[in-house]
Order: sequence, then C-alpha cells, then structure tokens
Amino acid sequence: MKKAILGTKIGMTQIFGEGGIVIPVTVILAGPCTVVQKKTVESDGYDAVQVGFGDVKEKHLNKPLLGHFKKADTANKKYLREFRLEDISELNVGDEIKADIFAAGDKVDVSGISKGKGFAGPMKHGLHRGPMTHGSKSKRVSGSMGMCSNPGRVFKGKVLPGHMGSEKVTIQNLEVVKIDADENLILVKGAIPGAKGGLVTVRNSVKA
Repeated sequence: MKKAILGTKIGMTQIFGEGGIVIPVTVILAGPCTVVQKKTVESDGYDAVQVGFGDVKEKHLNKPLLGHFKKADTANKKYLREFRLEDISELNVGDEIKADIFAAGDKVDVSGISKGKGFAGPMKHGLHRGPMTHGSKSKRVSGSMGMCSNPGRVFKGKVLPGHMGSEKVTIQNLEVVKIDADENLILVKGAIPGAKGGLVTVRNSVKA
C-alpha cells in the first residue's frame, strides 16, 4: 500500500548508528494529518484522500474552506493536500495519519519548496563567462543566445537570468533512520529541500 504524509522540516542533526558511525539526519515533524475528504471512482472518477495538516485560526480561512471543514466535521487545517493511494478502503473522513505509518529502513521521497535565492545572473545559472582580456566589458554578461536569421528567436527552456530557487524539489530514495511515534517525528538520512519550518511531503520511494 502506498503511504504519504505531510510534515514540516525541523532541521538537521546527527545520531550514532551501530559501531559508532555518525549518521546525518533531517528531523521532520510528520502529522498528525486528518482525512478531510475521501474521493472514489463512483463519485469523482478516481480514488484519493484529501488530508489536512497544521491547525489554523478561523479568521485566516475563507468561507468556502470553513464550510469544507464544517461538512467534514474536522478541525480547521492550514494545509490541504490530496494523495492518490492504492487502497483507501481503510481510511475514512476524520481518521488521523501519523508518523508511525513508516518504519525504520523504509525508502521515501521527500518533496518541498527550496530556499529562494532572489535574482541571479547568467553565470550563476550556468552560462559561460565572456573574454577576460584587458578592456573586455562582457566578463559576466550573457553572450550569444542562438541563431541569427533562422529561426530568429530564443528557444523555450533557454537558461536566462532570473529568480533562483523557491521551486518544488524532490529528493528520492532517502532512508528512514528512526521513527518517534510519541512525538510524530521522522528522522531521514541526509538533507531535504526547504527552510526550517517549511512544508514537506513524505511518500514511498518510487525507485526503491
């Protein structure tokens, strides 16, 4: 069965494994997530569950969302995400998904929004520098972008100066080192995207 949960990145630390080996880990506060809506093939054309994570005050939500939570008879949640799981027959509206759905040794994919770096120039995005000879005025500016008369335009996807970071990033095939079910903590080996306190999604690894 596919498993998934929402959480927030707490930060990085290290723990000692067997033989005194130091293991760098990222601590994730995973859940508890509440099932807010259940979608089925009969009613929606596909099977999925919508889960909410993080409590939020009523004043921060609009009327449609307030009505959505009232219909589900659940607490107001800050984040809503939908997971397409293979078998949702065991899940019902109001059920909680906690960190203990994973176990030590599991392989997971973690997705989050990377740190924003602001505006970055062409060299930071991977373009070559200009000539470094005396008098050159194009050391760190963009050079030729493409052809002249045909097709006479810059192709889509061309690396250009602009906003760097602040985009969805997924790190695949990370190992779950430890689960603290009492505190809803998941310790994952290695680094994950995003700043401290950022929202992350933990799923079964697609490459395990």
